[in-house]
Amino acid sequence: MADKKHILTYAGLKKYEDELQDLKVNRRREIAQKIKEAREQGDLSENAEYDAAKDEQRDIEARIDELEKLLKNAEVVVEDEVNLDKISIGCVVKVYDVEFEEEMEFKLVGSTEANSLQNKISNESPVGHALIGRKVGDVVDVETQAGMLQYKVLDIKRVD
Repeated sequence: MADKKHILTYAGLKKYEDELQDLKVNRRREIAQKIKEAREQGDLSENAEYDAAKDEQRDIEARIDELEKLLKNAEVVVEDEVNLDKISIGCVVKVYDVEFEEEMEFKLVGSTEANSLQNKISNESPVGHALIGRKVGDVVDVETQAGMLQYKVLDIKRVD
């Protein structure tokens, strides 16, 4: 089976590359030192520090593997080249929530970067999926777990 493409913005790509570099260079060295110090304490069969360090090492290696796979299958959206005529990944969209009579702003990103606390919504989420391809002035109906939502697209812009 082909690996899933991970759609990332340039900022997301940089974040994951930096994390991978830190894990490989700094964290591996730190954990190797912890394991060495724990080994020097003697009997490994009852050495909690050694067990904890080995568990941490396993977690770091798993995250490195995960990041390498993610980056290998990354497809980067160049935000400067995003067409602002219609909503697409890499743009910021301002919508008007018809029911709650309020404006909201979302940044459309790939599922890997989605973070609702930062108003980054995935192209695969119900709202993101419904907004993709829409234009300013469009009214969009979105079916969610909370029920039907209706948004009017007010503005599409590049990320600041």
